[in-house]
Amino acid sequence: MGRPTLVIHGPEAVEFFYDERHVRRGGALPGPVLDTLFGRGAVHTLDGDRHRVRKDMFVSLLMSEGGVAALTDRVSTHWLLAVEGWRGREVVLFDEIAAVLATAVCDWAGTPLDSGAARATAEDCVAMVDGFATVGPRHFRARRARRRQEQELARTVEAVRGGTGPTGGVFAVTRVNDRPRSVLETVAVHRDSDGRLLDPRTAAVEMLNIIRPAIALAWFGVFAAHALHREPVHRERLLADNGTYARAFAHEVRRFYPFAPFLGALAAHDLEWQGTVLPEGGLVLLDLYGHDHDPELWPQPYHFDPLRFLGREPTADAIIPQGGGDARTGHRCPGEDISVSVLTALVTALARLECEVPDQDLRIPLRRMPTRPRSGFVVAKARMASMPATGRVRP
Repeated sequence: MGRPTLVIHGPEAVEFFYDERHVRRGGALPGPVLDTLFGRGAVHTLDGDRHRVRKDMFVSLLMSEGGVAALTDRVSTHWLLAVEGWRGREVVLFDEIAAVLATAVCDWAGTPLDSGAARATAEDCVAMVDGFATVGPRHFRARRARRRQEQELARTVEAVRGGTGPTGGVFAVTRVNDRPRSVLETVAVHRDSDGRLLDPRTAAVEMLNIIRPAIALAWFGVFAAHALHREPVHRERLLADNGTYARAFAHEVRRFYPFAPFLGALAAHDLEWQGTVLPEGGLVLLDLYGHDHDPELWPQPYHFDPLRFLGREPTADAIIPQGGGDARTGHRCPGEDISVSVLTALVTALARLECEVPDQDLRIPLRRMPTRPRSGFVVAKARMASMPATGRVRP
């Protein structure tokens, strides 16, 4: 678009990109991306103290062990209920995973929904992600979906503050009736670096920045199903697993499969990177896909191999589908622990899913952003295999 741009990848590039002395986020995201994916005034667009104070709220909500476990448990529970409802019909796995995630995350966040509303919320959040990087019908669907969800959540925040919301309006103290605040309550009472409550629309934006990414895990969920279908040898190992192989499998899904191709920021001043000079205001792109498929970092990078992560967690800047740097203080996604935990649970559940996979187009087009299997992954006659006390599935 006529702007000088520097594209970088590798561990040194991650460190460079997440150093606030080098880049700034304010003004880096185009308006169409804000109006679809992140929302106006979102934490992603802030720098300095404003970013740190807002980020602290997300860290408190998304990085506690109790919060991660509670959401993961809800996903597992709602998955089992959903599969029971698939009996006797074909379903699109991508759509069903999104609906399960919407039901679970909204229940966890303090905005519980019935099945119809959960599916509508899933469709809206999927539309926001699906349409952020394109023009035409997908983009306008994303805008309408964001506007609809922001309006509804802004009304919910106002109701909570006014004492008529789903939490009864009792939110002004740290604990309510000896229970922690819900996500909704926490966002409703959050004060920014200026000491003021978020306006209802911005509060709705940040609620969506918790709900939407959780639902977007449907992309990784269907990629996991794709990997199991392509290489069913992994299923047997997952069925006999105590959780370690499933977690390694989840990490490899996040490394191997394409989701976001890059992240962007603006040069805070004239920058030099390995002999190349970028003027102030130029665009810096961190190449996520290139980093996660670099043969110097990953031997046989286009071979799907969970053993890369078996018994070891990836270092902070090894795989970066959700950004790099420090999740607590920087711009790395604070929901990464939730992503790994929920995806691990979905991998285990998918390994136990007995189903037929009709003929369909499971190709993943790399010209599309974000991409996924063209068919959405249709399954039929699905049921969950029983689990005996030994932890192995009966043949």
